[in-house]
Amino acid sequence: MIETLGGGSPTSILTLPAPRRDHIRGSIGAPIKMLEYGDFECPFCGHAYPIVKMIEQELGDNLCYAFRHFPLTNMHPRAEHAAEAAEAAGAQGMFWEMHDLLFENQNALEEEDLARYAAMLGLNARRLIAEVLAGAYAMRIREDFKGGIRGGVNGTPTFFINGIRYDGADDELLAALTRAAA
Repeated sequence: MIETLGGGSPTSILTLPAPRRDHIRGSIGAPIKMLEYGDFECPFCGHAYPIVKMIEQELGDNLCYAFRHFPLTNMHPRAEHAAEAAEAAGAQGMFWEMHDLLFENQNALEEEDLARYAAMLGLNARRLIAEVLAGAYAMRIREDFKGGIRGGVNGTPTFFINGIRYDGADDELLAALTRAAA
């Protein structure tokens, strides 16, 4: 089945967020499911970040939001380490807190910055940096990336609403989500 929301080019339906696999905010049973493929160094993802936060506030319990990694390392050389840092923070129970800090500080994604964010969150910064440098979560990030490619993702951010790719403007995302719920 080929469908798209927002008037873009058609694409296939993507698997909805998986509770045992994906990082999820909200209830998996929510009527609206939004999946983002993102890159922590991407300025367009940085622009979408506060819009997504506002949407989460606006829709509350009606939204299940999941994030998958799609680091565009050719353009964003620090994106891979940032994704690794988010996963390492997740292993210590703070994926979303690190996710938010990374987007709020996109211009500061060097190793020392990542260690500082870990310390700010009360994480074991030494462990986090060791895991980043060892590529401990590289396979997981690669799996997200490959899944995005299979789903038609070719840039960031790319959103899927209830499994269907959304190709509209970021500032029209709330309206598209509301329509999807209707």
